Amino acid sequence: MASSPLTLTRHQAEIQTALRQAVMKALNTDVVSGTADLQPYYGQIQYHLGWVDANFTLTANHPGKLLRPTLLLLAYEAAGAWGLANAGSDYLLRALPAAASIELTHNFTLIHDDIEDGDAERRHRPTLWKLWGIPQAINTGDGLFALARLALWGVLDEGVEGTIAARLGAALDRACLELSEGQYLDISFEELQDIAVAHYVDMITRKTAALMGCAAEMGAMLGTRDEKTIERLRSFGYAIGVAFQVRDDLLGVWATTVESGKTPAGDVYRRKKSLPVLHALEHADGSDHLFLRQVYSQETPITSEQVEEVLAIFARTRTKAYCCSFLAEQCRLAHAALASVPRVNNPVAARALDDMETLVHFVEEASKG
Repeated sequence: MASSPLTLTRHQAEIQTALRQAVMKALNTDVVSGTADLQPYYGQIQYHLGWVDANFTLTANHPGKLLRPTLLLLAYEAAGAWGLANAGSDYLLRALPAAASIELTHNFTLIHDDIEDGDAERRHRPTLWKLWGIPQAINTGDGLFALARLALWGVLDEGVEGTIAARLGAALDRACLELSEGQYLDISFEELQDIAVAHYVDMITRKTAALMGCAAEMGAMLGTRDEKTIERLRSFGYAIGVAFQVRDDLLGVWATTVESGKTPAGDVYRRKKSLPVLHALEHADGSDHLFLRQVYSQETPITSEQVEEVLAIFARTRTKAYCCSFLAEQCRLAHAALASVPRVNNPVAARALDDMETLVHFVEEASKG
């Protein structure tokens, strides 16, 4: 897999600082109030965020892509950064509490997803529930959700008007409800044999794209009052969110070990009901359709021979071509949304739009495989 574009690292240091400030503010408040025995609780939060090891010793662990807070900051810049960039001030301060909030929200969903999916590892380390048990992991996820909301209100300290802060909170609440709906659908799909591609797209739009659309919308709301700009950047976030998920679906089947760092056809071995298999089920003939249903419902692990046959069925149903075409269409929608964003006459906004275009091109590469 090609390395992530530099646009995903440009604001990484500022985002990490904002995240640490949000967590440490809560930790220090509790310690001062005489509840120092909560240190292990905040240690679990810091472990999940990659700051400490299982003994709560400081460590250098990969923080993840920080895609959602980066998208928020890019949308903030593209919308004009409230005119602060023109004044040469530290203009990111206005948006950093919201960036921290969106990343903490994302991480709360990851903790709960790991429990619900039974995943024992994340980023090459044991997941929270594997180390401290399911009840504590659920509680820690809930704590991250609360921290996310507390972090968001930090925009008030940066001079953001209360009416705008309230809109930010409402947007985040709507996104959290949408992604919870998406997770419900995803879990319910595990028990179903017949899942239409349209239903899958609806699920990933809620589970994956909702928070990315929200990130872009929140950044735009912090950057401008222009509703056209806000809506078009929100549309960009949704389109790129769906595109990222379909890209993952493509790589989960057809990427090589060198490209992805994972087992080739790993999603087939896991019998993940992603876009490729759902398309194949809709378009396979009688015997191929029966074989797919049998393999994806059997209790025993899938064999390498079965994987090869699944891939052959994907070839006969032109599934890869369909997925690439679907991804290309989402990228077209993302490009169109960016092209329709009203331009702001400053270099910060121009650079942000260029960075967002670069992000689309990065995702688009998977459609050319």
